[in-house]
Amino acid sequence: MTPDQLAALPLRERKKALTRAAIVDAARRLFEERGFDNVTVAEIADAANVSVKTLFVYFRSKEDLAFADNDLIDVLITALAARPPGTSHAEAVAAALAAQVRAEGDPAAGLEGFHRGYGQSAALQAGLLRMWAEYEDRITAFLADEAGTGPTPRMRLYAAQLIAIARTLTSPEMRALVVGLPAEQAAAALERWLQAAARSVTPPG
Repeated sequence: MTPDQLAALPLRERKKALTRAAIVDAARRLFEERGFDNVTVAEIADAANVSVKTLFVYFRSKEDLAFADNDLIDVLITALAARPPGTSHAEAVAAALAAQVRAEGDPAAGLEGFHRGYGQSAALQAGLLRMWAEYEDRITAFLADEAGTGPTPRMRLYAAQLIAIARTLTSPEMRALVVGLPAEQAAAALERWLQAAARSVTPPG
C-alpha cells in the first residue's frame, strides 16, 4: 500500500493497515536474521509491539506471515502488460526482475537473507511450491487473454519458463554465484544472468 493510499483510508482502517504492516515487517526481519524455524509467534508479536492475540487477528499462522504481501507476480504481470512493442515477454520479466535487484541495494545480502529466512525451512517448502504454481497459473491466464484464445499447453510451458527466470533468481546456485561480491558487482552479475536467461526462452508459436 502506498503512502497516498494509506492516507486516504479512514482512521480506523489506517490503524489496522499500520498494525498489519508492523507485524509483517517484524516477521520478515526476524525470519531473515534467524531463520523461519527459529522464530516464534510471540517474538514476532513482541517485535511488532502487539499481543499474540492481536497478531492472530491479522494472520492465521506463522506460515501465513511468511507469504504475506508477496506482490512479485503483480509486478511481473504489470511488466508484461506494459512492455514496449518489440519486447519479448521474457525480456520484460528480466527487466522487471533487474529493477527489483537494483532496488535491493545489496542483492547478495538479500539472497542470503531469503535463504536464511525461508529457503532452508522444510516447513515452508510446500508453500513455496504452491506460490510458484500460482504464479505460473497467473501468467498462463495472461498469455491466453493477450492472445484472445483459451490457454494452451504451449502457453503453459512458456509461462513455466518465464517463472523459472524468477525462481532461479532465488536459487542456491544463484546465491553461490554472488556470495561475497560487493553490492555493485553482485547486481551486475545477476542482471547479466537475467539477460542471458531471457534470450534462452522461446515464445509460443
